[in-house]
Amino acid sequence: MPFIPKRVKYRKAQRGRRDGIATRGYMVNFGEYGLQALENGWVTSNQLEAARVALTRHIRRGGRVYFRAFADKPVTKKAAETRMGKGKGMVETWVAVIRRGKILVEMEGIPGELAKNAMRLAASKLPLKTRFVSRVAA
Repeated sequence: MPFIPKRVKYRKAQRGRRDGIATRGYMVNFGEYGLQALENGWVTSNQLEAARVALTRHIRRGGRVYFRAFADKPVTKKAAETRMGKGKGMVETWVAVIRRGKILVEMEGIPGELAKNAMRLAASKLPLKTRFVSRVAA
């Protein structure tokens, strides 16, 4: 899984808040086309990887893909049927905190229709509502 950090300063993190809009990363900067989040939430590293595989398989060898989301937040979970107390649980998974407006994926070097279909496949792997955006329209 390439969407988790190799090392972190702190092992566990607090949950934080999932509201608000993206103040950074809301414009298509690297490619011609992008996939923009329309709601807030967490996207796991597995979901990002599934989207990457679906997208790269659809475009085959053409174009270049830029992932702008990275799962850098550890999410912990206590074992089933564990009594209260005894500290925080172990790290279960890694998530990316996504705010409304953030560009999740960008791509370039392929025709617009192929890019739109590839982004649709990638979006179906993600738990958020998204929309296809292009640099031309932005």
